[in-house]
Amino acid sequence: MKHQEIAKIFREIAKILDLKGENPFRIRAYEKAAQNIESLGEKLEVLVKEDKLTTIAGIGKDLAEKIKEVFKTGALKQYEELKKNIPHGLLEMMEIPGLGPKTVRLIYEKLKIDTIERLEEAAKEGKLKGLEGIRKKTEENILRGIAFLKKGQSRTPLYLALNIASNFIDILKKMKEVEKIQCAGSLRRRKETIRDIDILIISKKSHLVMERFATLPFVKEVLAKGETKSSVVSKENIQVDLRVVERGSFGSALMYFTGSKEFNIKFRQLAMKRGFKINEYGVFKKDKKLAGKTEEEIFSLMQMPYIIPELREGRGEIEAALNNQLPEIVDLKDIKGDLHIHSKYSDGAGTIEEIVKKAQNLGYEYVGICDHSQGLKVASGLSIKEVYKKIEEIRKINKKSKVKVLCGTEVDITSEGHLDYPDSVLKEFDLVIAAIHSGFKQSKSQLTKRIISACKNRYVNIIAHPTGRLWGTRDAYEIDLEEIFKVARDYKIALEINCFPQRLDLNDLNCLKAKKMKVKLALGTDAHILEQLEAMHLGVSVAKRGWLEREDVLNCMSFKELIKWLKK
Repeated sequence: MKHQEIAKIFREIAKILDLKGENPFRIRAYEKAAQNIESLGEKLEVLVKEDKLTTIAGIGKDLAEKIKEVFKTGALKQYEELKKNIPHGLLEMMEIPGLGPKTVRLIYEKLKIDTIERLEEAAKEGKLKGLEGIRKKTEENILRGIAFLKKGQSRTPLYLALNIASNFIDILKKMKEVEKIQCAGSLRRRKETIRDIDILIISKKSHLVMERFATLPFVKEVLAKGETKSSVVSKENIQVDLRVVERGSFGSALMYFTGSKEFNIKFRQLAMKRGFKINEYGVFKKDKKLAGKTEEEIFSLMQMPYIIPELREGRGEIEAALNNQLPEIVDLKDIKGDLHIHSKYSDGAGTIEEIVKKAQNLGYEYVGICDHSQGLKVASGLSIKEVYKKIEEIRKINKKSKVKVLCGTEVDITSEGHLDYPDSVLKEFDLVIAAIHSGFKQSKSQLTKRIISACKNRYVNIIAHPTGRLWGTRDAYEIDLEEIFKVARDYKIALEINCFPQRLDLNDLNCLKAKKMKVKLALGTDAHILEQLEAMHLGVSVAKRGWLEREDVLNCMSFKELIKWLKK
């Protein structure tokens, strides 16, 4: 798990540099390095051994030496020195959404407030609004941000929970004593955040499995250890429960512990109406057990098709199944391309040819290379001259490549609602994604008008990460989604499901609303390094939970169908 440790160190360094008012490009370099290292996972260790760290995007000789130092000593001297001059509470305060480093520094210098608890108390008592630039509205935003932060601390984002669960499962499934192993709970339903991890196994020698489970290197604390259930806390502070179940009850236990609570209640009520009793041990009629070995046989007994875990939220899926009206949910194998990737032309790490090769390995027909527009200097946005150079390179690649490249842009929607390129440039692109990257504190009506204005531009095809949220960093900004859905539908604009692990934006509920309003959705990994293209499965999970079918998703179109759709 060294990659997570190093990513955390680099993020903390970025925060400290931000607090000190250092060069924003240096700060972003640490932030990008943290993101890219996290995406590499265990591959980082291989690159350290092979002395190939500088092949990682954003990792030069200096950062490579720092990574080696952490691997060798378990710490980074520069980080330890930086921490000495900054109260730790200030770094925690910087995690509050909407609270920038200048405000944190001002509050500390004027009021000596150095913890979130003291900040919350001061904001409630109105002690902040006398400071320069801080008004009553600012205090309200700070309190809202603290509440958001506290809520987030009790849950773990999906991508991280998947990594933690796989660490446990990958080792346990290799044990000869483990006949079968499967994760359950909200992780199996692919909720965007997870409270804890549930793992079920079949084993005749459970004591050996439990002993191994409790002593794995990922375990921080053992809460309980028994023959049929053990609970531990991982080093990332998430609880992991391991349960042993009988072979004949594995399906019923899996269904029960997968949930959701709402689904289980409705399914139990259905069983009772039909004269059955259902629990984690099986389905019974009087004392006779009729099913329980697999989930499939339970659904079959109820005379209904199998309901995938992602749909089990009590949102009408049982009624749809009983009426034979379950949608044919989109699957990863249906995805024919990635519509949001960054290349070396802006702040991405891969060349277009490298991205094409990666896309070919993933079995794609096409990719959309959507680099940042000229105004986003911190992300090395393309000048108009560079746009034409990129167009020419893509034309040459498309003459020889099986994977077709859409020359795209992620064009910035300015604070005034204009686009960062003129129409004379936008019309040259195959694909135009419009996005908000600034002015997040504007009013709901202002933000909504900006997005609607972009939707009405004849060259815009997709709105990227529509609500702007970043898990653990920034809550979704307030916009009138219903109004945006109407305009998107009328102007033939797709809304993005951004697959980047910290975004997953739109979320599942908003995808369901968009589908009902006949708005198309587009999946994009927003990848900045090649490995991040593999995050597509996270966006597909959102699409599944949003009841999306192939016809709802642009990425399920063939290249010819997509080109036709884009030429609205």
